[in-house]
Amino acid sequence: MINEAAPQAETGTDATSAADGRAAALERLFGRYHFPPGPRRILLAAATAFAERGFHATTTRDIAAQAGLSPAALYVYFRSKEEVLHQIVTSTLDFTVEVAATEANRAGSPADRLASLVRVLTLWTTYNSQVGHVVLYQTSALSPEHLADVTARQREVSRIVRQVIADGVSSRDFLVGDPGAAAIAVLSLCFDVARWYHPGHRLTPQQLGDFNAVAALRIVGSRPA
Repeated sequence: MINEAAPQAETGTDATSAADGRAAALERLFGRYHFPPGPRRILLAAATAFAERGFHATTTRDIAAQAGLSPAALYVYFRSKEEVLHQIVTSTLDFTVEVAATEANRAGSPADRLASLVRVLTLWTTYNSQVGHVVLYQTSALSPEHLADVTARQREVSRIVRQVIADGVSSRDFLVGDPGAAAIAVLSLCFDVARWYHPGHRLTPQQLGDFNAVAALRIVGSRPA
């Protein structure tokens, strides 16, 4: 599992606690890549600002202020605001690829592997919904070179999910005619959560993960055990 110390479902009555939980989840995510404290603070602040205001409406001064640094401090580590966005997105997708590959390569039937994969990716998205929102909606602001870099990582996540589904089709555990289309639908279940999920939602992250796992098995026509 990922983010094992991530906050459980928030009640929605304590906005400060919810914000602290999201910040802690973000810090765990970026901490996996061992950024020095300065850049990490900038990345955390930028992810929050981009999710709340959008890339174009966020200034480097906004990011520096949220990070508690001077405006000039950002340029010590990054050449531009776009470079900050690229680092956020690539770090997020690298982590996603790692998690997806781990779950997809576990021992077990294709149905068990797909359910585990969907459950974990859904949990990741709910616990890190701000970063997920940035990946979903802000990458169009990247340069062509950086966008190509990001697209390659996104394709790798898709390939991992598609392979699990293809394994299930080959073993006749799944009855689906188009594994590629099924993979797109399954990934939408996992990542579109970032668009609408909010702390205090009536379903906990674990419940959403379980719900999406069952839905994914229905998408691929999983045969009853």
